[in-house]
Amino acid sequence: MEIKSTTPLSNLFRSSPFKPVQEHMRAVFSCICFLPPIMDALYRQDKAQIDEFGQSIIQLETEADTIKHAFRLNMPNTLLLPVDREDLLSLISDQDRMADITEDIAKTLLFRHMEVPDSLKEILDELLEGTMESSAAAKDMIERLDELVQVGFRGRQQEKVSEMISGVRRSEHNIDGILFRAKRTLFENEKGMNPVSVIFWYQLIDLLGSISDQAENVADRLLLFISK
Repeated sequence: MEIKSTTPLSNLFRSSPFKPVQEHMRAVFSCICFLPPIMDALYRQDKAQIDEFGQSIIQLETEADTIKHAFRLNMPNTLLLPVDREDLLSLISDQDRMADITEDIAKTLLFRHMEVPDSLKEILDELLEGTMESSAAAKDMIERLDELVQVGFRGRQQEKVSEMISGVRRSEHNIDGILFRAKRTLFENEKGMNPVSVIFWYQLIDLLGSISDQAENVADRLLLFISK
């Protein structure tokens, strides 16, 4: 799968300081979108597709890193911003962590043979669905940054984003419950599993949950923009 380079940061800055943040989030979300297919390949024990999707995740995480580093280097200290400069830098770091966690999941699946216990499949699908939902909501909020700036972080757009922030928080709370049930299911079935595999499954479950934690961090960062 060919992944083309993104728009140069210098061109993005000319139009809006938020454009690079949005470009970065698109790369991050593209990275996360490979989680459902790589997990499906894991269910089917299709090593070739696990390798293919895992490498795509790593490539997109690298692309997101490149955008992040260029953003930090090219963001002028004198740039007049409608939000605090440090808050904007923290926002892109929160986004980047979502891609980092996704890459950690991919590398685990690439470098270690993992089998999915039948008892875990349903709860893993539920966790994955919640992860994609919260990640998509975070991306949608970032895409609205320019609209928020145009109205001075007020009005109907502010209300819409506030509703989206509340939705991400509810989703993250639901995922906390799914995580508890996933770990309880794993605990109840770990006696029949390879002990080392059990450790890795606990880690993978936590990593999937952490993506939604970071999506909530992105939402909280936007709430700071709206509140100031």
